[in-house]
Parts: sequence; structure tokens; C-alpha cells
Amino acid sequence: MSEQKHELKRSLGLIDATSIVAGSMIGSGIFVVTVYMARDLGSAAWILVTWLITGLLTMSAALSYGELAGMMPTAGGQFVYIQRAYGRLASFLYGWTVFTVIQTGVIAAVAVTFANYTAVFFPILQDEIFRIGDSFVFKNSQVLAMLSVVLLTYINTKGVKNGKVIQLVFTSAKLIALFALIGFGLYIGFSTDTFSNNFNNTWEASKTVFDETTKTVTVTKLTGIAIVGAIGATIINSLFSSDAWNNVTFIAGEIKDPKKNIPRSLFLGTLIVTIIYILANIAYLALLPLTGNPDGSVVENGIMFAAQDRVGAAAANMIMGNIGVFVMAALIMVSTFGCNSGLVLSGGRLFYAMAKDNLFFKKAGELNKHDVPERALWFQCLWACILCISGRYGDLLTYATFASLLFYILTIYGIFILRKKEPNAERPYKAFGYPIIPALYIIITAAICVALLIYDTVNTGLGLVIVALGIPVYYLFMNKKV
Repeated sequence: MSEQKHELKRSLGLIDATSIVAGSMIGSGIFVVTVYMARDLGSAAWILVTWLITGLLTMSAALSYGELAGMMPTAGGQFVYIQRAYGRLASFLYGWTVFTVIQTGVIAAVAVTFANYTAVFFPILQDEIFRIGDSFVFKNSQVLAMLSVVLLTYINTKGVKNGKVIQLVFTSAKLIALFALIGFGLYIGFSTDTFSNNFNNTWEASKTVFDETTKTVTVTKLTGIAIVGAIGATIINSLFSSDAWNNVTFIAGEIKDPKKNIPRSLFLGTLIVTIIYILANIAYLALLPLTGNPDGSVVENGIMFAAQDRVGAAAANMIMGNIGVFVMAALIMVSTFGCNSGLVLSGGRLFYAMAKDNLFFKKAGELNKHDVPERALWFQCLWACILCISGRYGDLLTYATFASLLFYILTIYGIFILRKKEPNAERPYKAFGYPIIPALYIIITAAICVALLIYDTVNTGLGLVIVALGIPVYYLFMNKKV
């Protein structure tokens, strides 16, 4: 049988799709980024408000995407939506950014995080293999990171059912573990005065900076517009931790009854994660003082100066003592491996859709005997592994997060364009609260982007450069058969 006769099989149900949404969102961010937010805001109340805004933004975006998913229930998801609203160049720039940084960069970063936490059990993984000056170090952990990406890619080339089983098992495991951690954290934490003490000065915000050289801590009070600016800048941390919910749209060609199940899975998945993230932060605030000092015990460090920025590990230590470090390491291993399972599975479908549209390597547009885009998966794997080697994926992620927000705005504005351009198109599901909710998302996210341009000009500028570099590449694909 020729490869041309193979086609994507609709074998994923609502639970599978929801598992991909939630599993792809929950990686390692929730166990770390609250530290940065604590330093930027210095207020327990403002931290929770920022996480709540993040959840509402994510859910409103997901509910808006549901309309587009219902209209275009095909592989490629957001790439297809952008092309229908804006044309081929805009959709290519999205796909280009996803391939070069967003998807592969996240896969690399999550894989290295998985390897770093595995090193808690096997310290040999932190040994250096070689280094080039002070700028490049290659460790055993990076080898494990690459092997984990290769393994997940190989499993996913053997059929979507294999990827589905891994995703469901690991997502279920980390959800159970997270709820257990939160439950014990709240039970133990609320037996102390820590939570109430963290809210003594509820709305007083401040920015805390620790100078590594002089070992001094500087605290600057924030008032008025400065608080808004600080939230706009630090929310990038919680937004990054809540990203990748859109990955389920990439695999629309393999979801049963996609016109109903994709919108439902987007809502359920983002709702579950939003609840978990807010509860996790309440647990942190119940277990640990918000402020602290860089030198001291777990309690003395507080959230702000948690060892190695690992607030999740500090919280686990408060619940279980020293063994909490190993329990948290195991949880993050499960969380990151499961996260990458969803990212690997879904990303290959986007590049498959690009190839079918002659906007990616032609071989990536073929399906293997298991009806999955094997070559697209291996292209993704190769670039993610290169990023694992380079060690520069962290910087790339910072650049790309801004660009990712811009594409979210672009996609949701596409709903308004398509409502006008194609008023009679079939819409099995219509965006919740249209036009108010989508418009509010666009306005608030645009304001966040402006804040990022002001407070983090270099990284946001580089994000735009990465997108712009896709323009000459687009014309290469247009003028040459690759």
C-alpha cells in the first residue's frame, strides 16, 4: 500500500483531548515561577490576582479558539486558523516561530528540566562531558534530555494510540500527585499563622532585587501605575506556565467529533489547570513566608529566596521534611515527561499541515504505515535535540513568549475577521461572550505586550526578530521545492 493512501485516523476522545490540553500545560513552571513573581510584586494578594488574571485570560482564549476549532477541525489547528483569516505569509510566520522556538524550544527546556531532576537520584548526570570556555558546557544531563525526546518521538511514530496511552497515564499521575501535594500543603499550612501573616499588608507591593556580588537585598515600594507595570511584566511567568493549551488544535485531524470535543477539551483542560495553579500558590503561601533572606533555612528563605528558585521543593520540604526533595523531584520528572509527551505528539501534526501546504519540507507531509506523520516528528526531534545541546533554549523561550502572545492576539482577532468575511460559515460552537470576551482578551494581552516592550525591550525585540527572519524563509519555500 502506498503512503499516499494513509490518512489520519480519528481515535482520540474527549478525555484524551482534555489530557493533552492539561498535560501539555503542566510542566515545571508551577514549581518555580512564583519565586520570580514574589520578587517582582512582594505581595501575596497581587501574586494571587496575577495567577487569577492568567487563568481567566487562558480560559477566555481557549473558549474563543473553540469557534475556530469547530469551523476548521483539521490537522494544524492555529496554523490553519491564521491562514484562513490572514493568508499564507502570516500562517507561515506562525509555523516558523513554532518550529524554531516555541514548540521545539519548550520541548528542549522541558527535557533538560526532566534530566536535571533525574540527577537528584543519579548525581552523575550533572558531570560535565566537555566545555568550551565559560559559555558552553555539555553535561550527561543533556544526553539524557535528548534521549528522552528521541524515545517519546519513537513511541509516537508507532501510532497515535501509543502516544495517547502515555499522555493519559502521565497526566493522571501528575494530577493525582499535585492534588495530594496541595491537599497536604493546605492541611498543614493552615494549622499555622503563615498564611495570615503573608496577608498582613495585603495590597502593599514592592520589587525585591538581590545583588549576587555584594550579597545585598534592595526593596523598592510600588504604587499606582508602577504596580500595573510590574504585573504586566511578571505575568509573563504565569502565562508561560499556562501555555501550550492550544496544542490540542494541532491534532484536530485525529480527534473524534472534533467540532464538539475540541472546544470542550479546551475549556475543561484550561479550567482544571487554572484551579490547580491557584490552589498550588495558596498552598505555597500557607506553608512558607512570602519574604525571607537568601541565607538561611527553608523557612528563613521564604518563597522569595527558595533554594535554586524551587518553591515547589521548599513546600514539599515543609510537608515531608528532607524526603520532600526527592518526592518533588519524582513529581517533576513525571510532570515534565508527561508534558513533553503531549508536546511531541501534537507538534508533529502542525509541521505535517505546513508540509501539506508546501510551507515545510515535503517529506514531512507524508504518513507512515501507522497513519502518523513520522518524518515531521523526526524533524521536530532533531531541532529540539540541537537546542538541548546548545543550552540556549532558555533564552529562545524568553524571546518567543512575546511572539507567542502576539500570535494569540492575531488568532483571536481572526474571529472578528471571519465573522465579517464568512458570515454564513458553519459554526458548531460560537466564541463564549462574543464580542466582549474576545475583545477583552485582545485588549488585556495587548497591554501586557506593551508592558513587556517597556520593561523587557531586548527580549521582546529579539522575539520580533525571530518572527521577521521567517519572511525570507517563506519566499524560499514559495520559490523553491524543498
